[in-house]
Amino acid sequence: MKQLDSVEQFAYKFSLSAVSATCAETVTYPLDITKTRLQIQGEQVIRGGSAGGVPYRGMMGTALGIVQEEGFLQLWDGVKPAITRHIIYTGSRMGFYEFLRENVLLKKADGTFPIWKAVLGGLFAGGLAQFIASPADLVKVQMQMEGRRRLEGHPPRVKNMWHAFARIASEGGVRGLWSGWLPNVQRAALVNMGDLATYDSVKHALLRHTSLQDNYVTHAFSSGCSGLVAATMSTPADVVKTRIMNQPTKDGRGVLYEGSVDCLVKTVKQEGFWALYKGFLPIWARMAPWSLTFWLSYEQIRKLAGASSF
Repeated sequence: MKQLDSVEQFAYKFSLSAVSATCAETVTYPLDITKTRLQIQGEQVIRGGSAGGVPYRGMMGTALGIVQEEGFLQLWDGVKPAITRHIIYTGSRMGFYEFLRENVLLKKADGTFPIWKAVLGGLFAGGLAQFIASPADLVKVQMQMEGRRRLEGHPPRVKNMWHAFARIASEGGVRGLWSGWLPNVQRAALVNMGDLATYDSVKHALLRHTSLQDNYVTHAFSSGCSGLVAATMSTPADVVKTRIMNQPTKDGRGVLYEGSVDCLVKTVKQEGFWALYKGFLPIWARMAPWSLTFWLSYEQIRKLAGASSF
């Protein structure tokens, strides 16, 4: 591949990562909607909003409930804004991280990248990318809950992705599109500290200290480690983020929670500490195949495109 300047490199790698993210998101999206429904259940019971009195139980029960009560294709309800979000988010976070690694934080003379720099780069890249993509994430979360709302007898809030964007903007202004951005960014920073830093560090440690080559075996093992670490670190922030973004709003402000700390405290007080890990299994079960699909496809697409290995 010919030498590109910084802007061209960012745009080029943005495109490669966006294609890989689209593949990974489409394959694993049913696990994401299952996770979102699980995280909202306790909140619905407290508010008295569960039609029929009994919410779904567990990951499999939630997924089967969606299929039986709403239809198989509802497992992909909200997939368009999810893909839109990942094109923006993943393209940005990968570009930001590599730019920081190669031009700001810099590798050591021997070519290694210290783990503290990887952690710092992951935090910054993930947080900034998620801030940019936050409106698409807000729309995705609200669309994921529409099927359940219809079953509970509530009128639909949105018809499609563009209607959701317009509705949110009309109610809260442009600022309303960034409702819940803080817990969103906090979660993304933690996810990428676990994902990018772990993948980068584990992969290059394996290449340096074992006989493994830079191939799908190394990529698969590294992605497995990164998915587990990312899920463990991010689940509490994900619960808070989901509840804040799903809450009804009035004059552009949330009705149920004043902010991420208020949501965190109320969740623990009303449902106990482990409520913060509601949805951990589907989060990890989704992150593992998402990470595997993304990293394997991303490394191969980079190779086919003539770019260097991540």
